[in-house]
Amino acid sequence: MKKFRKVLDGLTTSSPGATVGSPSCGSAAGTPTAAPTPKEIDVQETLVSENFQLCKTVRHGFPYQPTALAFDPVQKILAIGSRSGGVRILGRPGVDCYCQHESGAAVLQLQFLINEGALVSACADDTLHLWNLRQRRPAILHSLKFNRERITFCHLPFQSKWLYVGTERGNTHIVNIESFVLSGYVIMWNKAIELSTKTHPGPVVHLSDSPKDEGKLLIGFESGTIVQWDLRGKKADFRIYYDEAIHSVSWHHEGKQFMCSHSDGSLTLWNLRNTTKPFQVTFPHGKIQKDARKESCKPILKVEYKTCRNSEPFVIFSGGLSYDKAGRRPALTIMHGKAITVLEMDYPIVEFMVLCETPYNNEVQEPYAVVVLLEKDLIVVDLTQSNYPVFENPYPMDIHESPVTCTAYFADCPPDIIPILYSIGAKHKKTGYSQKEWPISGGTWTLGSHTYPEIIITGHADGSIKFWDASAITLQMLYKMKTSKVFEKPKPGEGRAAELVEEDPFAIQMVSWCPQSRMFCVVGISAHIILYRFSKYDANTQIVSLEVRLQCDSDDVISPSENENNPSFSEPGSHSPQPHHQHQHPASPGSRTPEGIKDSIPCLKVKDRAVRVPPGYQSELVIQLLWVDGEPPQQITSLDINSAYGLLAFGNCYGLAVVDYLQKTVILCMSTLDLYGSTDPYQRLTRSPRRNRQSTSGLTELTDNQQSIDMERNKSPTSGHASRRAMLQQLHGVTMYSHDEHHSTTSYCWSDRESRENSFTRSRSSSVSSIDRDTKEAVTTLQFGESYGRKNDVLPTPCLWVGTSLGVVLLIPMSIPTDQEERMEEPVTMGVSGAVLMLKGSVLRFSFLDCMGALIQPPYEVWRDHNAPEDPDRLRRRKLVHFSPSSSQDACGDGHLAVVCSERQAKVFLMPSQSCLFVHNITESSFVLRADVVSVCNSVCLACFCANGHVMTLSLPSLRPLMDVNYLPLTDMRIARTFYFTNGGQALYLSSPTEVQRITYSQEMCDNLQEMLGELFTPIETPEAQNRGFLKGFFGGNAHTFDREELFGEAAAGKASRSLAQHIPGQGGVEGMKVAASGVVGELARARIALDERGQRLGELEERTALMMTSAEAFSKHAHELMLKCKDKKWYQF
Repeated sequence: MKKFRKVLDGLTTSSPGATVGSPSCGSAAGTPTAAPTPKEIDVQETLVSENFQLCKTVRHGFPYQPTALAFDPVQKILAIGSRSGGVRILGRPGVDCYCQHESGAAVLQLQFLINEGALVSACADDTLHLWNLRQRRPAILHSLKFNRERITFCHLPFQSKWLYVGTERGNTHIVNIESFVLSGYVIMWNKAIELSTKTHPGPVVHLSDSPKDEGKLLIGFESGTIVQWDLRGKKADFRIYYDEAIHSVSWHHEGKQFMCSHSDGSLTLWNLRNTTKPFQVTFPHGKIQKDARKESCKPILKVEYKTCRNSEPFVIFSGGLSYDKAGRRPALTIMHGKAITVLEMDYPIVEFMVLCETPYNNEVQEPYAVVVLLEKDLIVVDLTQSNYPVFENPYPMDIHESPVTCTAYFADCPPDIIPILYSIGAKHKKTGYSQKEWPISGGTWTLGSHTYPEIIITGHADGSIKFWDASAITLQMLYKMKTSKVFEKPKPGEGRAAELVEEDPFAIQMVSWCPQSRMFCVVGISAHIILYRFSKYDANTQIVSLEVRLQCDSDDVISPSENENNPSFSEPGSHSPQPHHQHQHPASPGSRTPEGIKDSIPCLKVKDRAVRVPPGYQSELVIQLLWVDGEPPQQITSLDINSAYGLLAFGNCYGLAVVDYLQKTVILCMSTLDLYGSTDPYQRLTRSPRRNRQSTSGLTELTDNQQSIDMERNKSPTSGHASRRAMLQQLHGVTMYSHDEHHSTTSYCWSDRESRENSFTRSRSSSVSSIDRDTKEAVTTLQFGESYGRKNDVLPTPCLWVGTSLGVVLLIPMSIPTDQEERMEEPVTMGVSGAVLMLKGSVLRFSFLDCMGALIQPPYEVWRDHNAPEDPDRLRRRKLVHFSPSSSQDACGDGHLAVVCSERQAKVFLMPSQSCLFVHNITESSFVLRADVVSVCNSVCLACFCANGHVMTLSLPSLRPLMDVNYLPLTDMRIARTFYFTNGGQALYLSSPTEVQRITYSQEMCDNLQEMLGELFTPIETPEAQNRGFLKGFFGGNAHTFDREELFGEAAAGKASRSLAQHIPGQGGVEGMKVAASGVVGELARARIALDERGQRLGELEERTALMMTSAEAFSKHAHELMLKCKDKKWYQF
């Protein structure tokens, strides 16, 4: 705990704010004014660096670019591997774990050690990994890197410790799962096939042990060759040479037949009694054409052949559809007896797996469900019902249903908001799901003690908004709304939005939500804003629309003298944008000029009829920016709404507009230059006309196109400016700092967004003040609140804080009628700017503290339902809640602290004197992308996320660095656009186009994380194998007497070549030991582990010694025999 005291007298010489080269203090810091001010600031800061630690908590959504699937039928947990090396392990709702291979290599295959709490992953870098799932955070125990061969297929028999590994060369190696070393036993491809065969059989595509005899291994080669290898006899029992390539093989549980899927869309059934030709060949989707030929079909990529006790067996496969039907969707085919059911999928099938009642492959399988992993979805089909319904997925796998374009995160929400959103959202849920319970039900999860209401909001490219319950590190959809419903559907050929945005004209750019008043506001890509109110009742409403002309003329000439002649805000200057209302200027083709140039029309057409709206969020007001002289409106860069004031403010790169949404009027519409009046800190030059005018359409231009960034980098002498400008161009959707004529104007398509999503380079510009003066100055942040608009103000009044891209902070005081009836009739007036403050870089965030260091929340209106039935006994009055700066500061007097953060520095000002108390330069080599004042551990701090991937926290008000972690070494545009801090030391971002990653920077939450996570492994007794009966056991082979240790162990097979594969010990055992190592039990566990390791090493030494002795004895024996043989021979007999 540390106390900070600052005496205001002589502050300009003693405070850090007076640092050389800081342009802020020249105009911001000042001597004490006549207004009452506290004599000293006495803030007890409780936060220290030990309160902060950064770690990932949980990942939600669908695994991006999935590649592999595995299921443990006893533990009932599912694993999904991805192309980026990630592994998601799913159980019952709440049991959701994400692991990542450090190499980042794609996961080729996953194999559970069934009911052992372990998982084997095979990666594209030819490495095998063994994961320990008996801890809440799985870790790698062993790795085995193949040096000379590429892994193509793996198979681990149930209750075996020997893993079969097939390679691209056609060889089959055997790995001991316990020690993760190779056995000396190898099945070479040239031994598996006949010596007379002249061609290589190709890579191994299938390995499985016979259900009849574990000593028989079935090897499938890509070319169509199938070999059953006798592991004991080290020879082939039979070889099949088929002329179609093989994709997969599946056994009948009795071990007498197996089925293969082929590249020509056929299924072959083979009987072990006669392997010269297939017992049956079928083309499930190949019809016989008129010329008696089969129509060509696509390959059947996988087949599963599963038996049932009381019905015909199931044959389930993917692919195999005929080529001639264009546009057919990917399908899963279920053949049950003579019935063939084709289930069409929305996305290509990556992998599927049939779930069966038994883990034993030599018992009747009894399939009950099939898990289908698609490119962008996971579905589970119920096989026990004839219509094959799907199960309702309890995981949030549809975050990416439409690409996510923005996020918002609210921790510690009002407790009533989640139930009410859920109750309204539940009315629109889909039906027709299977009535059975979700079959992936493994693991255990309990609601932790450290939980509070949390809501995540995602905005999407199709204009939809989703509210998610994010409490207790889970994620469940609450409510979905579609903003596109307020607009008319554009008719083909005359979509005005298409000229601004070729695709997704309703895409969400930013959202603003007040949980207390339940007011919700969205900003869309087509320069539109929609304001929503919440209601529990449906209603018939007429959507009110306002149109705003927020665009400057191209030949503006701005000079200081002009500004001095027109300092008043109440009379906008000749260059100020003008408001227009839809009923006065309807959007029609008549709005075009005689030359055909669009003017004074919006991008989208609002519905002009009364519409029936269901309970939930109902549109109250639509605001649209207009085309001006053939130029589309620039994107909206900032937004703030205040329910207590009834005001909504927004800005773009041209200026600022303020709307009174209670009276449905525009009360201010000004260019950024006119906002200064006579206080403009810059001497601006004449602005040249814009020659290449285009709509840099925000999220639509968010192509992350490396070409455009490279072009800017090449054309600019300082690559720092160019990369930063390109980054902000894409992030905010406007050319903020210059009219970059060479910027790429390619239209943006969400569907292939990720193919162009690249990281941006770091900015190296030292100060935003070095940017040319002939630039547009965007309004980058806005904040309503009770403050002091002028230095001599005695009492706080409603104010609007405005931050710009040139680091300027403007305060606009407002006069709002207090009486409810007057508020609905009298106009709100906005006065002359009373303050101009300066920072380095674009202003990102405002926040206010009282003089004791506590956060001052903006005032709000308590929610009331406008559609509720009228109660004659109660007057429906607005109930406002104000947090006045002076209300809690009797001991400290009037005044408050204003925290201002820009992309390069943070400052704390004392209001109303506007003295700069503290300043901290956050970064010189990069720039801040996101900054928020958040509450952590019953205190507040400033959290920042930089473009170079650093996450930082600063104390308040002293701005001491508390944490600085290089979290994301390479930050891309997706993360920059979606990163969001919230209270409780939490944050989130979109880690991939389909996944949300939540992190915490609170030490307390890191400590409690183990308790909050689910357990993947639960002790379950392995089901007993069925009694096979005497005759079956006698005639069915000696499967149970097969001892793999005798064949594959080092004593029998010897050691594999060291150059073939390299063993890499993992950290899983160490992590597990760290968790256990607490107190005496931990010490005992450590001692036991050390003894075990020592005993293991001694055992290995003993084995090596025994081997050496055996080898020496054998050598002695051979030498003795040779001596006896040669003893009586003459020299000429040799």
